[in-house]
Amino acid sequence: MRRYLPGIIAMAAIVVASNILVQFLFGQWLTWGAFTYPLAFLVTDLTNRFHGAAAARRVVFAGFLTGVACSLIGTQIMGISGPIVTLRVALASGTAFLTAQMLDVAIFAALRRRSWWQAPLVSTLLGSMVDTVLFFTIAFSARLAMIDPGADIAWANEVLPLLGLGPALPLWVSLALADWMVKLALALLALVPFRMIVARFGRHLRTA
Repeated sequence: MRRYLPGIIAMAAIVVASNILVQFLFGQWLTWGAFTYPLAFLVTDLTNRFHGAAAARRVVFAGFLTGVACSLIGTQIMGISGPIVTLRVALASGTAFLTAQMLDVAIFAALRRRSWWQAPLVSTLLGSMVDTVLFFTIAFSARLAMIDPGADIAWANEVLPLLGLGPALPLWVSLALADWMVKLALALLALVPFRMIVARFGRHLRTA
């Protein structure tokens, strides 16, 4: 347990930071949380590389529990139109995080013996795509309004050009696409610290 405690601490810090920063807009389509949350995949992949899939799942579960705690706190903080975290957002966040991260762990484990970049890149790309689809669909799709009938999602379903340029679609689709594009870019950039950390601490690498 002590060996992967740094991963648990890092994951918890990323989840807390992302839950705070998601309240602050970055441009028209993103929040600052979009730039911190993808680092969770880097933490998961490094834990998987050094300590194996079982340890990575424990780190993911620690992050999940941290996210649940953040959501519970958020439901008690009132904003202008109600709690800053609605039931739908809390459910979407927890479902997306746990599903995407566990998928990341499984894909990484399956590819871990291939070229060094394949496991972290493929697992992160697929995991982040699932994360984005699940979160934005559960949180904002009008078709799932029955999850939390009292939640105000009208703003997210306003029909606008996709990212201001494309076909007319609900706003949440533009938000989801912008979010995934950031995750895609960070998945590529994260290969640099992943490679450097693995090279630096390679003697501790678990190959089982």
